[in-house]
Amino acid sequence: ERERERERERERERERSAVKEEPACLLWTLGLGWLLEAVIVRVITQTPTHAEIQAYIFCECEVLACCEDNAMRSQESIFRICFRGVYSCYWTRSRDNNQRCACFWFSFLSLVSVFTLGWLYICFIAYNDHNDVNWKAFQKLSLWVNWSMCVIILSAVLAIYCLLLLLFSLFQFAIKEPLDLYWLHKVLLFLGLVIVVFGIAGISSKWKEEWSTIHLSLQATAPFLQLGAVVALTMLSWLVFQSYHRTQSAASKALIIGALVAVSVAIFLSPLLIHSPCIIDKLPPKPALIGHRGAPVLAPENTMMSFRRSAECKVTAFETDVQLSKDKKPFLMHDNGTKFLQRTTNVDVVFQNRTNNNSSDFTMEELRSLNAGEWFVKTDPFWSVSLLSEEEKASARNQRVPTLSELLDLAKERNISVIFDLKNGNYDCNITVTTILNYNISQNLIWWLPSTCREDVKKHAQRFRQVYSNVSEMKDNNGSFVNVKYNSLSTEEIRNLTSRNVTVNLWVVNERWLFSLLWCSGASSVTTNTCHVLSDMSHPDWHLKYCTYLIIWITADLVSLILMVILFYLQRRKKSRNLLDSSWNQKEMSPFLSSD
Repeated sequence: ERERERERERERERERSAVKEEPACLLWTLGLGWLLEAVIVRVITQTPTHAEIQAYIFCECEVLACCEDNAMRSQESIFRICFRGVYSCYWTRSRDNNQRCACFWFSFLSLVSVFTLGWLYICFIAYNDHNDVNWKAFQKLSLWVNWSMCVIILSAVLAIYCLLLLLFSLFQFAIKEPLDLYWLHKVLLFLGLVIVVFGIAGISSKWKEEWSTIHLSLQATAPFLQLGAVVALTMLSWLVFQSYHRTQSAASKALIIGALVAVSVAIFLSPLLIHSPCIIDKLPPKPALIGHRGAPVLAPENTMMSFRRSAECKVTAFETDVQLSKDKKPFLMHDNGTKFLQRTTNVDVVFQNRTNNNSSDFTMEELRSLNAGEWFVKTDPFWSVSLLSEEEKASARNQRVPTLSELLDLAKERNISVIFDLKNGNYDCNITVTTILNYNISQNLIWWLPSTCREDVKKHAQRFRQVYSNVSEMKDNNGSFVNVKYNSLSTEEIRNLTSRNVTVNLWVVNERWLFSLLWCSGASSVTTNTCHVLSDMSHPDWHLKYCTYLIIWITADLVSLILMVILFYLQRRKKSRNLLDSSWNQKEMSPFLSSD
């Protein structure tokens, strides 16, 4: 009998060593069969004791645990493995469970994700002024590159990377995987945070007025951001409730629910603080369009081709810049001072030793000999050359520096007004006014913007329409036409001025969202680079009556609240079922376990 017992023991050892290599279903069969065999043999020979049955069960539990572990590894989802590998660089489940460190890096990841999303939003909003950024960079580097687009692409890549990591971490948390962030991700997140901080610091120090644009944009995007926050809160509440039911501490549960309630109340009631001009019952008339240097997206700026293209958009006025040549003839050019010809002409080829000269060093004949369009096709400053036909590209390449007289001819022919800046002071002012008065054009078509020699202009050209660069100057002169940057007036100020029959022109407005916002605010006109886009708009991108928005707001909040209650109930039911199953298993096993 002893020999047979030893033989059976050796057989069991062989089965136990072999069981780890078998498939999961076979492991269960062998383990259960081994237990039944041992119990039956023992019953036949002798009635087993309580301690022996308990030993058999413990041994079987060890086998089954091994079986389950192997089965889990063999049947583990490929998505679980991939997410774990990307997030933690562990292709097998990590045994390290440092919760404090994991929570810190999850919080850091969440913080960086919020910062990168906010920075990306700032970049998209600031893209309306991207030409100003590129021009300032050109002044310092003498190299024309679309720097704004490069910044947006880098910011978008950074934001997408952080959001994907955040989604992976939430998935890891949902399936109860350890949140072991890989060290390379930590380095990249820190680098991303540094980039965002430097970007915000740069705007705050060098481009402070852009914060007014960000504040203005929130009036257009706040209703949509609130709805997006409601959706995100509803989706994340599942994980919040899961964490609530996992924790055992009453204080932790109270903290989780308190935080969720506080965030929910803030998001649900935030529309009380939203004051958007596009939530209005009666929509104001569409603002008129003024072509900024013509249509610089479709043709080289300040060329006759550009002004003709803007006339096709049915603009109300041409906006341009006037300078005087050496022989005292007014011509059109934005850049002034030294190197004023370098960006938009081939002066470095025609006059190689005079690239640093001022406008007063070139005669009109010399300026007309320069090519003012090849740079546009070559550099593609607005990424729009692909929209042109081959004939239009050939025409753009052959553009010359135009004179003021040529623009006045076109304005007279199309009955379009002209508004301009003077680049070189009072001397330019006198000659420019004389040129216009000697030209047979209606004075009503001239919008006089320069503040220099305004009093003389009023005496000699009484029918020029006086345009002022700020509201205080307009009020001091009892004027009724103000031309300011779009972010220098609030939407309420725009609405108040237009209600008093003041014409308000805002520059430079290129994006649809901004044009829609100013349309709802009641702006009279806008100066734009993208007249071909804005002229096709028959209504703002979005506009709601107040009662309609109120219904959408309340409905969204109620649906979100109901869904969160349902999710909480499902999580609680799942927790109760797990506790019931655990209690049942303990009750079934209790006869085989010792009272100790």
